[in-house]
Amino acid sequence: METELEEVEYQYNGASVMSPTLGELLRRVEQSRRMSGDETPAHEIIELGNTLYGGAARSSLPFVLSFNNLTYKVKVRRKLTFSTCFRRKNRLGAVDEQTESNAFSDTKTLLNDISGEARDGEMLAVLGASGSGKSTLIDALANRISKDSLKGSVSLNGEALESRLLKVISAYVMQDDLLYPMLTVEETLMFAAEFRLPRSLSKSKKKARVQALIDQLGLRRAAKTVIGDEGHRGVSGGERRRVSIGIDIIHDPIILFLDEPTSGLDSTSAFMVVKVLQRIAQTGSIVVFSIHQPSFRIIGLLDRLLILSHGQAVFNGTPDTIPFFLEQFGHPVPENENRLEFALDLIRELEGSTNGNKSLVEFNKSWQQERKNSSKLDFHCLGSSLKDAISASISKGKLVSGTTTNNSANSKSTMPTYANPFWTEIKVLAKRSVINSWRMPELFGMRLGSVMVTGFIIATMFWQLDDSPRGVQERLGFFAFAMSTAFYTCADALPVFIQERYIFMRETAYNAYRRSSYVLARIIVVIPSLIFLATAFSLTTFWAVGLSGGLSGFWFYFLVVLAAFWAGSSFVTFISGVVRHVMLGYTVVVALLAYCFLFSGFFINRDRLPPYWIWFHYISLVKYPFEAVMQNEFGDPAKCFVRGTQIFDSTPLKVLPSEKKLELLETISKSLGMSITSGTCLTTGRDILVQEAITQLSKWNCFWATVALGFFFRILLYFHLLFSNKNKRS
Repeated sequence: METELEEVEYQYNGASVMSPTLGELLRRVEQSRRMSGDETPAHEIIELGNTLYGGAARSSLPFVLSFNNLTYKVKVRRKLTFSTCFRRKNRLGAVDEQTESNAFSDTKTLLNDISGEARDGEMLAVLGASGSGKSTLIDALANRISKDSLKGSVSLNGEALESRLLKVISAYVMQDDLLYPMLTVEETLMFAAEFRLPRSLSKSKKKARVQALIDQLGLRRAAKTVIGDEGHRGVSGGERRRVSIGIDIIHDPIILFLDEPTSGLDSTSAFMVVKVLQRIAQTGSIVVFSIHQPSFRIIGLLDRLLILSHGQAVFNGTPDTIPFFLEQFGHPVPENENRLEFALDLIRELEGSTNGNKSLVEFNKSWQQERKNSSKLDFHCLGSSLKDAISASISKGKLVSGTTTNNSANSKSTMPTYANPFWTEIKVLAKRSVINSWRMPELFGMRLGSVMVTGFIIATMFWQLDDSPRGVQERLGFFAFAMSTAFYTCADALPVFIQERYIFMRETAYNAYRRSSYVLARIIVVIPSLIFLATAFSLTTFWAVGLSGGLSGFWFYFLVVLAAFWAGSSFVTFISGVVRHVMLGYTVVVALLAYCFLFSGFFINRDRLPPYWIWFHYISLVKYPFEAVMQNEFGDPAKCFVRGTQIFDSTPLKVLPSEKKLELLETISKSLGMSITSGTCLTTGRDILVQEAITQLSKWNCFWATVALGFFFRILLYFHLLFSNKNKRS
């Protein structure tokens, strides 16, 4: 999509006004780069041109987000009491359903008949004490609450907002800063641009957009600094918060929702964040955010306030109207008193009174009704329907993540769900993951070290096994332990998705990429590391233990070890997607792998398993790689493992002298009518496989079954992510 490089002229109150477009901002950055002769432009504050509504550069047609009578109730479990154990029964002897419901659940109203509006070029701040419903209201406006639970309506320019359209034209910034720690600020924003900006936009224009955004967010000095975490020093808290905002505004959304953007910041950092939000609003966006208790300087930046108390609106208007509102209510603001602090203190006082805040809620409703009747906006008179307004924004390059100017005829229906095809998403996701992991080599180093140490210990324990009956038993133990070790070693991958879960949820909530792209990208990233680990383990153990098969046997052994790592990694990744806590995830993984080891066929043969447990044998992860390496080792029918007198090695007769053993062999030969000498082969490799009940599948079938299990768990992960992570309250 080609962005418009010309200023757009539009009429507002009869006046012709020129407003800068994103294309112009990109052009200014490119000009700055050429002037400085450097790829990275010098730090500058981008002037946004002529402004309206107190400095807001308005789009050609206005946007108004309206919400009416929003009500949200949830069921809360009551504490069990002694009386609930003796619930009343009806005449038929059954527990009365009404009594059952009242005993175990109660209804709590989080939002109660909330109405208001927010306009482009302005910031709407939702205030209130903890538990007042601020975050819940933001979630309701951002379509993060199930429609079955939320009552009321949310509309844009008088038209109901569809979920698909809202995802394209809006962005949601969570309260927590969810970022990859080892990416720089510039890289983080560049990856966001790769996700949210369409592939038709050239690489240079995407970079220019990132550079312009860095200047807009005031992050020029921190552009080359990594984000950081507890173990790596990075940017400050205020800079981190601005990066979080930048990720979600990279595509220049029409509506921006933020949940407590100043939480945990000092007053200066909080002011800078709100100042950034003001600049965003001035580009023609609707900015709605919750804030706990803003400072005096922040209040001066706000355009509209919506104060909540116990889920009810107690004030809705501009900060300048607070004194007039309170005076009409009968509680005038004293001289030299902060009007907002006085209002919040009054609300807390009323909440603690006998009648609560009922009087203030009722007064606010009547006051709002008077103002609504006198200043109601008629979209049809202005001609700014939702379709026209979106078309005008697209023609200016405002909505760069969605469409081209050719789509203006029917903008809502032609907006693509995702900005890029899935192969582009896979490439960007894989690149981001590789960069982040490459800068933390200690993680892979620890995993590689554990594999090599384990392989070294196993190799020295089972050093150069012979082909005697005792050697056969030791080989069985080696294969069982080696294959189970390959699975247990993968358990350290458990925290990966648990740590990335909320980043994934934030990015997929507004269609940054497909869930299938994420799963495929994780496969591409993990395979090289698994090949490295399998190679290290195979080289450490195969020749040292003295396994048979030569070079071909080694290659198959390597493939089976790799397949075991692949299946184990897929299994652990799936568990990390289902379980949200690391310690609980480790418990589940260790327990399930122990069960798989128990039913693998090593401790008890398949033929001797109880019928009611046989199903677990066939779904055991360890079964198939264990049987594959067993067949690789004992599949040669010409190789002998028990000859002549070795038949007594596993019995108490082992201690007899060799002469006595030969006499016993001669006696057995006469009894059986056949000649058995000290060199006669009594047990081949195939006989051992029959003894261990490894006869149903060939070694290649076992290998492919292990590979298939890995893909099975990846597919399960995809469907779990598809249906379980809806980013919505019920």
